[in-house]
Amino acid sequence: MLNRPVQFLLLLLIAGCAASCWPSESGYRYGANRIRLQTADDLHRLLTYHEKRYPLVSAHRGGPARGYPENAIETFEYQTRRQPLIIECDVRMTADSVLVLMHDETVDRTTNGSGKIAEYTLEAIKKLYLRDVEGNEMPYRVPTLDEALRWGKNKVIFTLDVKRDVPYTAVVSAIRRNSAAAYSVVITYNADQAATVHQLDPELMISASIGSETDLLRLNERNVPDNRLIAFIGTREADEAFYRLLHNHGIMCIMGTMGNLDKQAIARGDQVYTEFVERGADILSTDRPREAGKALDVYRNAYKLTSPFIK
Repeated sequence: MLNRPVQFLLLLLIAGCAASCWPSESGYRYGANRIRLQTADDLHRLLTYHEKRYPLVSAHRGGPARGYPENAIETFEYQTRRQPLIIECDVRMTADSVLVLMHDETVDRTTNGSGKIAEYTLEAIKKLYLRDVEGNEMPYRVPTLDEALRWGKNKVIFTLDVKRDVPYTAVVSAIRRNSAAAYSVVITYNADQAATVHQLDPELMISASIGSETDLLRLNERNVPDNRLIAFIGTREADEAFYRLLHNHGIMCIMGTMGNLDKQAIARGDQVYTEFVERGADILSTDRPREAGKALDVYRNAYKLTSPFIK
């Protein structure tokens, strides 16, 4: 933990950070701030907790914004120009068993089409156009998981939210097919799902919902090792003892700030993202990736935090 004078100085730095603290659009270097991972072991090393861990932002649904739809490769590219980034995206299956990126069960909200994804063939869904956060039709198409995984190599880490009707076997096969184990994390919601993924591929990193010591014990009882886990602790802060428990096991913590905690940052100032990390969160899953990224960038610079995998 920071001592009070250092913490106060850091918060002043963040509060006073003007536009010059964050590169302008024209100032970006293409390929900068990419996460470059060659092997699954590289991913394990980056996502294992240690005192000098490198805190990261996870862009919820890929970081949609005006002009950029959720779960779109164009949006992923737009957001990764700004910072090293984890991309959280959603996986569903078409009528002809192709995995595509889409959050909802239907295409109604996010495209110019209507109906259930499970009733669309890939050919049919590829004729649709995606809508941005304001409902504007954009010239972007629904991506397949294969397309996203091919794009993401040496750029990002994916956390794949596998929807209920999608078999984990299909997702693991896609990761293998694209040699993407080095930059893919599979999201699970209970110990049985986590055990299934681990049995399918013991090298894969797994995001597991862990809200108590009992949850962690249940995962261990199902032979899911600590060094393959990231803990999703929910959408509110854990207490110090729980952070310490997970960190003592080498497990990094993802906290979802989408919703109330993002609203708190809007009301109180973006330095609250730094406060979340200071109190124990390691990855912030947010609907405000740019603002959270600014705060974490100052935090990392203040502590001289670096990673051999961030270029």
